[in-house]
Amino acid sequence: MALEAELALAHRLADAAREVIRPLFRTGLGSERKADRSPVTEADRAAEEAMRRLLKAEFPRDAVHGEELGATAGNSGRTWVLDPIDGTTAFMAGRPIFGTLIALVQEGWPVLGVIDQAILGERWVGVTGTPTTFNGTPVRTRMCPSLADAALATTGPHYFDDHDGEHFMALAAKTDHKRMVMGGDCYNYATLALGQLDIVCEAGLKLHDYAALVPVVEGAGGVMCDWNGEPLHAGSSGHVLALGDPARVEDVVEALACRH
Repeated sequence: MALEAELALAHRLADAAREVIRPLFRTGLGSERKADRSPVTEADRAAEEAMRRLLKAEFPRDAVHGEELGATAGNSGRTWVLDPIDGTTAFMAGRPIFGTLIALVQEGWPVLGVIDQAILGERWVGVTGTPTTFNGTPVRTRMCPSLADAALATTGPHYFDDHDGEHFMALAAKTDHKRMVMGGDCYNYATLALGQLDIVCEAGLKLHDYAALVPVVEGAGGVMCDWNGEPLHAGSSGHVLALGDPARVEDVVEALACRH
């Protein structure tokens, strides 16, 4: 897929977000609560504003969907999906495991994704049909012989409601619980693409949370889907799975034993 101009812009968007975020990290920045009670800071809003300025200048016909500043309509059939700081809680705690997420969604399907960690200087880039890169070098997920060998990650049990939490725990019981990772937001998907984790399982995600992850994980040889094993798109429910080894999809869906 020829997305050279879009990819070049995505890098500039990530650079612009970095310039805003880096000076504000570990500065004791205050926060506010949004309607859903999640925190938001000056860094979140300013980083999204910086990216939107570039998008308006270079692709004015494209729609923009941002976590902090909402939706701007377009007429090109394409949408840029922005999450300036995925993992605001980690950012506020001074932990460099948050990320800037940038996605291009075409006719409802993510075709380009960037995960950028501003503090560590780490950037994952995925484009449909090409290998995912980490700081410019191609990366691959790892094989997972069985669920019993799998390292499972999720941002936290408190993000599941009681129903989804029961099904998550059913999956967790079949994996290597001594290697389970809690916390990490988008950084879990990024390290899965490096071959450091096997499964990420979450619920309640919105488009800005997962759109950029899909091209990154899949371009590294993994798969992203919902809890039924269906591909993720703009209308997905927010029940999200990432697997480094596609051979384990049926095992994970069966372990979850949940139809959404």
